[in-house]
Amino acid sequence: MTEVALVMIGRNEGDRLKRALDAAQGQAARIVYVDSGSTDDSVAAARAAGADVVELDMSTPFSAARARNAGFYHLDHDSSPALVHFIDGDCALVPGWVEAAVAHIETDPQLAVVTGWRSEIHRDASVYNQMCDHEWRRPAGPITACGGDMLVRAEAFRRVGGFSPHVIAAEDDEFCQRLTAAGWRLERLPLDMTRHDAAMTHFSQWWRRAVRAGHGFAQVGDLHDGYFRTEKSRVLLFGLILPLIALFGTAWSMWVPGMVLGLYALSYMRTVAGLQNERLPPAEARKHALFLTLSKFPNLLGMAKYRLSRVRNRTPEIIEYQ
Repeated sequence: MTEVALVMIGRNEGDRLKRALDAAQGQAARIVYVDSGSTDDSVAAARAAGADVVELDMSTPFSAARARNAGFYHLDHDSSPALVHFIDGDCALVPGWVEAAVAHIETDPQLAVVTGWRSEIHRDASVYNQMCDHEWRRPAGPITACGGDMLVRAEAFRRVGGFSPHVIAAEDDEFCQRLTAAGWRLERLPLDMTRHDAAMTHFSQWWRRAVRAGHGFAQVGDLHDGYFRTEKSRVLLFGLILPLIALFGTAWSMWVPGMVLGLYALSYMRTVAGLQNERLPPAEARKHALFLTLSKFPNLLGMAKYRLSRVRNRTPEIIEYQ
């Protein structure tokens, strides 16, 4: 079996990083940890676990894309691995996953990415963790994009130039779009891949994450015409257009804001039904649908944040939610 090198990225992950490092032992021939300015003992923990450590220059804005590139090119400078597995520092590899992923990617030389299912360690600690857990479990089979935990063919990574370091959200989607445009295939296996610890227990964390998602919709949508079109349209409709109609419509009739609220209620009920069709329990579906409906407002802020950066000709800054 082809040996795999592991690139792990993180910033102030604490015990989560230590769990990730422990779980990676024996699953990769080499581990590189890329640190984005941690102020805890992350760097020391990585070195103690036998990982190569790359500490990013703090004078340049951090991003997950930049960190993943740094880890890959650190490996490439020394050993030029054929396969590299990327993982976030708040995730732990499931035993046996790497072996299964390598066996599958070796069946097709055009297969650039193999990913699997990520799940939450503390799923029921909060509704926000539950939402993450549901979000991670997408259908298996051929895909056009995936999250940052992925096994990547190094040749494909080099050919498309890796991740775009200035994309601060949905950078994995953007990377995958360039891979598919270049003729590479991506696939999700129906196997557990990583266990994630979102540690998201406060509304403010969820709000910032939703702002980050909106930024990703706008930035990646600009880079790849048509991508995230549906998401952006929904954000503009429910986060901007309908509220404006309700606000100014009161000048004509109080029925206008009532009808707008009816449209929100209809959207909410459709979301509940869709989540239940995805086998989410009814009580959870109702809670998740409420936050998904509300998310259009922080999404809109994220999209506006990206547009403002473009107008000011500034490099977007990372949006952290931990």
